[in-house]
Amino acid sequence: MPPLVSVIIPVYNDSQRLKKCLQALEKQTYSKEKYEVLVVDNASEENLKDVVEYFSQAWLTVETCPGSYAARNKGISVAQGEILAFTDADCVPSENWIEAGVKCLLSLPGPGIVAGKIEMFFQDKNYPNIAELYDSITNLNQKKIVEQSHFGATANLFTFKKVFDEVGLFNQQLKSGGDSEWGKRAFSKGYLIEYAEESCIAHPARNSFAQLYKKNIRVKGGFYELEKIQNQGGKKIFLKELLQVISRYKPPIVYAARKSFSEEKASSNVQKIQLFLITLVLHYAGVIERTRLILGGKPQR
Repeated sequence: MPPLVSVIIPVYNDSQRLKKCLQALEKQTYSKEKYEVLVVDNASEENLKDVVEYFSQAWLTVETCPGSYAARNKGISVAQGEILAFTDADCVPSENWIEAGVKCLLSLPGPGIVAGKIEMFFQDKNYPNIAELYDSITNLNQKKIVEQSHFGATANLFTFKKVFDEVGLFNQQLKSGGDSEWGKRAFSKGYLIEYAEESCIAHPARNSFAQLYKKNIRVKGGFYELEKIQNQGGKKIFLKELLQVISRYKPPIVYAARKSFSEEKASSNVQKIQLFLITLVLHYAGVIERTRLILGGKPQR
């Protein structure tokens, strides 16, 4: 008897891409009687109710506390499933996404975590622009995340609800990096995390520098907040942080050059130079943002 699965999707003002996600979830090979789709509206200004009501597997709940991890926690609290599956409103799951994720999860020697493949796609699948190329190179390599960092991105994640009972919920103070913090917490408690190539979702690559910049700032804010929580502040820590961030103003020329000019996905020297420049600009954007946060600024959503 297949277990009941609750798919949890946080969403904020993204009704068009949410519709595509729900269309894909309506066509799953997993038995329709054995999964539900919980869309958690994180206080959107758009009307999501009309979108969600169209799909038989989906229903809508609301979380007004801002942040995707607060929304995921709300989904966990109302989920009926023994297994929880997480994805995002801008993702398009493959038809066997749930089936393959559950199969891999049940094959583990005990309760654990499965992180599935995240495949980037482009507006023009054969000709990514430079922002899309950069995003596909630097972000959401789920296999690498699992093997090197011991967590899984919540764009494609499966686990048992009882794991949250033991490990605790996502830290909803964080606007970014909450999947990393939760996954490492679970790993430290002995929960095995496995990569599942066959359980795949498609994720749109960010297609403009503005989108790359916004993501970069949000991630830097999330990890700064996490460090603050772990270190619990203090004058000595403030001075240490300030000295560290000052050291980052030195241009990372060698690192950026190695990263960009050795990249096999870049088909020309022009693209390699563009990747080099984006790497430098985003590095300094992150350094400036961290400086702002150290001096008392608030993280951006």
